[in-house]
Amino acid sequence: MPSHKINIAIVDDHPIVIEGLKIMLNNQSIFNVVEAFTSGLEIINFVQSNEVDIILLDITLPDSNGIELCKKIKMISPNTSVIMFSNRSERSIIMQCIQNGASGYLLKNTSIDELIDCIKGALSGNIVFCNETKEIISKPSQNEFIIPRLTKREKEILKMVAQGKTSAVIAEELFLSPLTVDTHRKNLLQKFRAKNSTELITLALQQNLIEE
Repeated sequence: MPSHKINIAIVDDHPIVIEGLKIMLNNQSIFNVVEAFTSGLEIINFVQSNEVDIILLDITLPDSNGIELCKKIKMISPNTSVIMFSNRSERSIIMQCIQNGASGYLLKNTSIDELIDCIKGALSGNIVFCNETKEIISKPSQNEFIIPRLTKREKEILKMVAQGKTSAVIAEELFLSPLTVDTHRKNLLQKFRAKNSTELITLALQQNLIEE
């Protein structure tokens, strides 16, 4: 937690939401709402030249998608904690925000006490959720329980990917061409619906398909 007042920026396309948050947060002696914006471009420009501890970020903005905006903010200002503040309650959206670097996800019906606790938690390095969001993410959809069917060769390559081996090394050890190994890796990413090798390994570990 910073020793100074916690500087907060708000990004929301509803002025009434912004004004309500400003009043509630500025009533807390430890918080200082430094600025509020109604578009993604404004907050991007702001973080390029200003330090902010916390950004409360809506997902639906007139000029941008808050999920992608979160990723851009974290690239520009990695030390800023971005907490999504939205009415969207789909589990897939919540998880996508966290994957894009968000420090938490709160629904707009969150109480002020929960909001304050979550801001403090995010500043301490935690991933924070309001109680309702916790319930949503604790109940994965039925699709998320489906374990992909893997061939013997795919299991072999998956294990070697988890060991950090490159396609060239895997190809050499298994007497395959690097192109064949790359094809197997692409198939694994598709089967797990993973964006990259890191996410692939994480999902495989969750489903006990490889040992840690």
